[in-house]
Amino acid sequence: MQGEVSESVAPSVVTIDGPSGTGKGTIAAIVAQKLGWHMLDSGALYRLTALAALNHAIDLKDKIRVAAVAENLDVEFVTGVDSQTIIKLEGQDVTNDIRTETAGNNASIIATIPEVRAALLNRQHAFLQKPGLIADGRDMGTVIFPDAILKIYLTASAEERASRRYKQLKGKGLNANIDSLSREISERDERDSNRAVAPLKPAEDAEILDTSDLTIEEVVESVFVLLQKYGLSESDWNELA
Repeated sequence: MQGEVSESVAPSVVTIDGPSGTGKGTIAAIVAQKLGWHMLDSGALYRLTALAALNHAIDLKDKIRVAAVAENLDVEFVTGVDSQTIIKLEGQDVTNDIRTETAGNNASIIATIPEVRAALLNRQHAFLQKPGLIADGRDMGTVIFPDAILKIYLTASAEERASRRYKQLKGKGLNANIDSLSREISERDERDSNRAVAPLKPAEDAEILDTSDLTIEEVVESVFVLLQKYGLSESDWNELA
């Protein structure tokens, strides 16, 4: 339930949902660090599940076997130098492997499987620990944490999101085609928004932020304004941290 923070609501959770390319992962990481809270990158769990399935030669459309992979996902999140998170799948560092466009598209495919979503539910809930959690994903506020004290939905135009991804890939020295990226983003949006289980959409009580013309700093500032609006003052989060 949203509104004023109650002493009975502990640990607290703030959800940040939205389609790919809106900056929710970056924003969630910055806000979590500033608050001293934990962070859940739910999309990483789906990317990891898809990668693990492919590593074991499992067809991503094989619902039962992919769900079994999700249920037994051998993953470890390790804090490395400069507080960077290193993600290990079955003991192997896959931090960069799961951030490709292919990994994102594969994650979107298996995210339509109800059995996979069910298998990952408890794992996502386990991230909720004191003092609080910033949960980043597509159904954090609608399904996983419906009682979050604050639900944020980030949006941006498909053109802007494609442009951001293009610059990101080129910055890493990778080949990219902005037309292909735009098409892939639109296809992923349609798939995520129209899936039968937990479709991508804002929660009814979500605060919607359009990041198309905002800098990262401006979005972060907007999030902290919302935190105060929903009852978390700066003194509160300093104490919680």
